[in-house]
Amino acid sequence: MATKFVLIGSGLAGGLLAAYLGRRGYEVDLYERRADPREGNIVGGRSINLALSTRGIHALEQLGIAAEVLRHAIPMRGRMIHDKSGVLHFSSYDRDPNKYINSIGRAALNATVIEAAQHYPNVRVHFNHRCTDVDPNSATANLILSGVEAAEPAANSDHQIIKARGDAVIGVDGAFSAVRQSMQKKIGGFEYDESYLAHGYKELTIPPAPDGSWRMEKEVLHIWPRKSFMMIALPNPDGSFTCTLFWEFEGPRSFATTKTDDEIRRFFEEEFPDAVPLMPSLLDDFKTNPTGSLVTIRCAPWFYKDKVALVGDAAHAVVPFYGQGMNAAFEDCVVLDECLAEFPHDRQRAFAEYFARRKENADALADLAVQNFIEMRDKTALRVFRAKKKLDHLLEGLLPGIYLPLYAMVTFSRMPYAEAAQRAQLQDRIVYVGLLLAVGLICVLLLIALA
Repeated sequence: MATKFVLIGSGLAGGLLAAYLGRRGYEVDLYERRADPREGNIVGGRSINLALSTRGIHALEQLGIAAEVLRHAIPMRGRMIHDKSGVLHFSSYDRDPNKYINSIGRAALNATVIEAAQHYPNVRVHFNHRCTDVDPNSATANLILSGVEAAEPAANSDHQIIKARGDAVIGVDGAFSAVRQSMQKKIGGFEYDESYLAHGYKELTIPPAPDGSWRMEKEVLHIWPRKSFMMIALPNPDGSFTCTLFWEFEGPRSFATTKTDDEIRRFFEEEFPDAVPLMPSLLDDFKTNPTGSLVTIRCAPWFYKDKVALVGDAAHAVVPFYGQGMNAAFEDCVVLDECLAEFPHDRQRAFAEYFARRKENADALADLAVQNFIEMRDKTALRVFRAKKKLDHLLEGLLPGIYLPLYAMVTFSRMPYAEAAQRAQLQDRIVYVGLLLAVGLICVLLLIALA
């Protein structure tokens, strides 16, 4: 009899993992608290656009769906920096113009991975089912009907509780995972830490031009760096841009102190004067769209015996500033699939090996993501930063395969995140010492010439 997995969460990683497990012949029941996203049930204002890169593309390629996904994507070849004065500075992501990240909407990608999972008859997807609790010892998830399928509130209605039993439950249900919360409560020694940035985010929109074209350069990630905060914009296939303002929750100038139309308008006209004329729905978007929080979650272990495992944000939520959250979650699916193949008759060993291979790298990515927020908001506008990027590309060209910029290792390779971070630190030390020696040599030569 085939092993049965109960998956909680049919977001991006949940749908992809269901497809991987289905391909291996496992029985899979995938439960999602929301309605089917393919029917247009998308909650606006909270979906930071996705940047699909090498790790995520590799995961999609293993299922043969990368080409379909990339058909909906727009390449972003670098950062377009917007000064307050309106002056633009372009910085490419890589010296090779064929290396770029891909802007893609969550809805299109979510639909594709769910359809890939449902390609396998042994995979069943159940929408409008909210997980309330998991029993780790029996691999049983308690769910209640939610949304349109619930005739009445189910919290006090025992007959509407659904028990989904399997050989293992996998939580792919995001940063505020119900599966992980059950592990926290019921498993001794479970470690958990969450930390929030002082910044929140709000989604805004630049609509297409009347002829359907893009109002700004299309194939770039636009950034308005303003020291302690910033705004970004990613292109969409319909000619629009999804903008996201990352700003402090509290403070003299913050979400908390900017409420009236005049205050909102004044802030944007002072900080983003070139963007305001492109945002006709700015006031409505700002007041209507929710303000999201930015959380980093670390926990251990990501599994319990052979009964429960965590994947993606449920195990290691990161802030979005390296564009790697989804890519890392997809890489989780690849590694878990490899471990299940390596230990087909020892699921606990497979879960343990998956955790061992991914934990260090997830922690490294969490640190890199916070560091990149500081880089994007504070440093991208500085000439010295742009000079450092040019030096990175120069050294990469002079030392092919030896010197690799950190961004390239993280985004355009499948090198483990922890290894990339360590290698970048070593390279920076070598370059720093080399520059000091070069300056010293020039000073000596000048002294000799003047002697």
